[in-house]
Amino acid sequence: ASAEGSKTSPSRSKIITKPEAQAVDPVGQEPLEDAITCLSRTIYWEAKSEGAAGMEAVANVVMNRLGKEGFPNTICEVVTQGSEQGTCQFSWWCDGRSDDVEEEKSYTIAKEIARKALNRQLTDRTGGALYFHHRKVSPNWSAEYIKTGEIGEHIYYKPHDNSAK
Repeated sequence: ASAEGSKTSPSRSKIITKPEAQAVDPVGQEPLEDAITCLSRTIYWEAKSEGAAGMEAVANVVMNRLGKEGFPNTICEVVTQGSEQGTCQFSWWCDGRSDDVEEEKSYTIAKEIARKALNRQLTDRTGGALYFHHRKVSPNWSAEYIKTGEIGEHIYYKPHDNSAK
């Protein structure tokens, strides 16, 4: 029987990263499957309604943080940083709600963007940003940084000396 005749094919988000399953993340410290899941969920939950540009910008921030002074060396550690103190870097990570994907189409896009980011195939839309916030809020920390742009519903920033605080 050919694969084309199969009535139970896996969802696109499950097969989209299959060729990359044996690769490792840019730092080389964890299997790509773990990194791609952490990055995909972050992209999805932070920017699922913003289209590709907004989703790519969130991926850019995670990738810009990777290995930078003040940030961890793996994707999943970047995403979960601060949760042990109750001050999550990414709100979706410790908001107390389910992290299960609700919109398959948006998650498929998020996974493809994550794959491109991990393979260093994304252009940095954020100008090197390490931080962002939703435009409806104005956190005190934003005054300490250089605004690098606005994409979708988020405003992006980087430190004056390009180091984390």
